[in-house]
Order: sequence, then C-alpha cells, then structure tokens
Amino acid sequence: MGFVEVNKDEFELNPFKFWGKDWALVTAGTKDNVNTMTVGWGSLGELWQKNVAVIYIRPQRYTKEFVDKNDKFSITSFGEERRSELAYLGKVSGKQEDKIKKAGLTVAYDDGVPYISEGKIILICRKLYENEINPALFIDKSIDNFYPEKDYHIQYIAEVEKILVRE
Repeated sequence: MGFVEVNKDEFELNPFKFWGKDWALVTAGTKDNVNTMTVGWGSLGELWQKNVAVIYIRPQRYTKEFVDKNDKFSITSFGEERRSELAYLGKVSGKQEDKIKKAGLTVAYDDGVPYISEGKIILICRKLYENEINPALFIDKSIDNFYPEKDYHIQYIAEVEKILVRE
C-alpha cells in the first residue's frame, strides 16, 4: 500500500485537527543524512498566489539545521494512533541517536525529499521565507509565556508542491 498524489484544489482536511490533534513530523535532509522532529504548530493556506504550509521550529532544534541546509522538506501527518512515536520524536535529538529507527519508522524519498513512509498524508514543501518570531511585536503579551528561555521560533513559509495520501 503506497501513496497517490492528489490535486491540491481537491484536497480537504481540518487544519485544526491536522496540527493540534494529529501533530506531524517535519523531515529534511539528504539520502546520506536526514532528521525529523514533531511539530504541533503550523498552518496551511494561500499566500503569494501559492498553496503554502507554515511551520515553526525553535532555534536549538537539530532538525532546523537540516531545514536550513535544504531547499525542500516534508510534513508527514499520521493521525492520533502514532501519538507516542511523535511524542518521542519531539523530545529526543537526532544528534544523540537514530531516533527515526528507534521510533520504528522508515524514511522514504520523493524526488530526493525525505518523508516518513508510515504516514497518512505527506506534504512536499519548498521553502519561500523564514523569519524569527519577534516578541516586540506581540500584541497579546501573554504569548511570551510560551518562551521562558527566550528561544523564539523561526517561522518557515513553504510552497506545498505535492500532496501524497496513503491509498
């Protein structure tokens, strides 16, 4: 059972469930060196006449190095049944161990872009923009409570080039 590409104009999902309930993995790298991390904050929409995904990565995360070094990354969604694996992948750094293998997951590639093959939905994304969250611009100052270490997320906006769904 593999994946099929779906037309972006026909793809439907609940974005609040996709990010807030199901979580996802952001995966980047090459065939020689790849890493992944859990993301629960993000959005999908349209910007600059492109279908885009927006993700947020804290500066100390090892996966950020992989996202920064590559033009493309993937976002893999699983559903709630993989919550324990995603929680593990969000806590452990790939610097210390092969956390993908230890979580029982497998990396596959779509035109050189790595993704996690056990997922249900794969978004293949090409970076367009990045910017550090600026606390001086918080209108609701309570948002700063999410940053006790002052490690403000980097926001990445990427064009969704391809959507793959499990058959």
